[in-house]
Amino acid sequence: MASLLTNSGAIAALQALRSINTERAGSENKVSSGLRISEAGDNAAYWSISTTMRSDSMALSAISDTLGLGAAKVDTAAVGLASVIKVLDQFEAKLVAAKEDSVDLAKIQADLRQYQQAVVDIARSSSFNGQNWLHTDIADIYDDELTETQIRSSFTRGNKGDVKVDAMGFSLAKTSLFNKAGGGMLQPDIRDVGTIGGMRYLTNYDWDDATAHNAPDGTQGWMLPKAGRGSTAFMTFSFPAGSPLDFNTPGAQISFTLTLDKEASNPNNLSGSAGQLQELPGPYDGGYTVPITITKAEVDAYNSGLGGVISNNKEFAGLLNQVLSPHGASVSASHYNQLPSGIIVHNPVLMDISTKQVHGNGSYVGISNLTASGVSSGGLVDGERYGTRGSGMALDFKPFTLFEVANDDDGVEVSFRFSLNGALPVSYSFNRTTVNDVLGRNDGKVETAQEMVTLLSSLLAADWPGLIIDVGSDGQVILKSDPSIDRKWGSGPNISFDKVRVSIEPLPTLSFLGIDVEQNPEQIDNYLAYIDAARGRIVDGAASLGALKARIEQQSELVLKRIETSDKGVGRLVDADMNREATRLKALQTREKLGTQALQIANARPDTILQLFR
Repeated sequence: MASLLTNSGAIAALQALRSINTERAGSENKVSSGLRISEAGDNAAYWSISTTMRSDSMALSAISDTLGLGAAKVDTAAVGLASVIKVLDQFEAKLVAAKEDSVDLAKIQADLRQYQQAVVDIARSSSFNGQNWLHTDIADIYDDELTETQIRSSFTRGNKGDVKVDAMGFSLAKTSLFNKAGGGMLQPDIRDVGTIGGMRYLTNYDWDDATAHNAPDGTQGWMLPKAGRGSTAFMTFSFPAGSPLDFNTPGAQISFTLTLDKEASNPNNLSGSAGQLQELPGPYDGGYTVPITITKAEVDAYNSGLGGVISNNKEFAGLLNQVLSPHGASVSASHYNQLPSGIIVHNPVLMDISTKQVHGNGSYVGISNLTASGVSSGGLVDGERYGTRGSGMALDFKPFTLFEVANDDDGVEVSFRFSLNGALPVSYSFNRTTVNDVLGRNDGKVETAQEMVTLLSSLLAADWPGLIIDVGSDGQVILKSDPSIDRKWGSGPNISFDKVRVSIEPLPTLSFLGIDVEQNPEQIDNYLAYIDAARGRIVDGAASLGALKARIEQQSELVLKRIETSDKGVGRLVDADMNREATRLKALQTREKLGTQALQIANARPDTILQLFR
């Protein structure tokens, strides 16, 4: 049907052309943007996924930048430590040279000062972007949380859309050479617990297993108090050299009264706090007393080959031993004395008469009523000596702190063995948590003698019911057995701490900047040991940096691969197939031309009808 009012063909052609134009616009947009899905209307699900993945990709790119920044910090610190190690090598060589007798120590010290300053300069200059891992300012370098620095290493998104940024942690305590609050690798360790409230004391000597601590710098050794061990009573005298005792003279004899192992409240050879520890309540045992007479008969019974003549101290000691041993005494031809340092000094001239401590609880040797007829006394004189009572000890209390320790919530631990009067020792230990719980603190400090008494009582009281622990008048911590229970004297009874160990020892006690061979030439060996130990710690720090750098490189590679994978995943979802879209666009362009021609034809048909009316 032909109509002048409605051109159905033109309308149909126009609709077809509009549809073609719409498809062409969409195809041109895909070709120009390269995206199959460029907005939510194209595909809401895919558009949402792709948008999130693009955001994650940008976050991963930021992580990659952070890893690069972290790698730069690590490189800076590693270069600094490597330089310091070289300086320490030269420093050690100078210390070795300082051991030569003919060198000028002042000149060597001048060189050492330059090396010391060089190390300080290296540490201060090892900074990147305002951060310095060698010269730190950490309030407590032993606190893991304060010392940890972090390098952001990964970005992950969970199943529920939650995101997480992970980091690599690194403790600056491994690389800090100098810390403002102390504790750097070239500074003294401020965690040193010192005498542990008096349980040990400082000396430069080692003494068997009593040595509980040797610092790696070799400067000091920690030893136990020796006041807790009793000693046997002995009298010392000297045989007159070149003056033999000839008992062949008619009536020749030496006689005296021997008294052994009597008790006293406070022996007159003791004084001060040590003497106070010996006090016992009365009554006091009078010990064992026996008259002794030595004649030619006793000499012949000892050794008939001597012909009744005692020529030297060895012979006199043998004779006295034969006479006195059955009564509970022994005689030595020489005297041994132990110095406070633990060194034993031998005196071959002096002789000793000592008790075997077989009579009651006392430890005592006394000679009285001494007479000599026809011969000299051989050096014997009237006198008396008490042994000491070992079951008492005075600890010179000094405050100490148990610090926190990496990877151990309970902090520094102190372990030791305790024994009273020869009983089998019992092992004990306490740590920062113990101190805080027992004393009601939160800082690990033992600040007063009374707090030390409370701490020791909490550990020892249950196993040693006869032990008294108290504060002395001079601020010492007194440990002693209850004198109403224990009255024993001499070498047998004792009170002791041994095998004292501290979990974080050995610790450096020297300062690198404090080394001075000019002022302390006797410390050169200690300085050498310290430098060797310090270099070992720095090498360990450099190794830790190397491991961290390798981890950063691996993580950087992983992050880059994740970014590439993410981009590929987005492309698979929203990228357009350019070959397909180009072909389709070409077809749409052809269809558009055909549609235009169809519209032109449809518009021409009414003109043909109008020609009938002309």
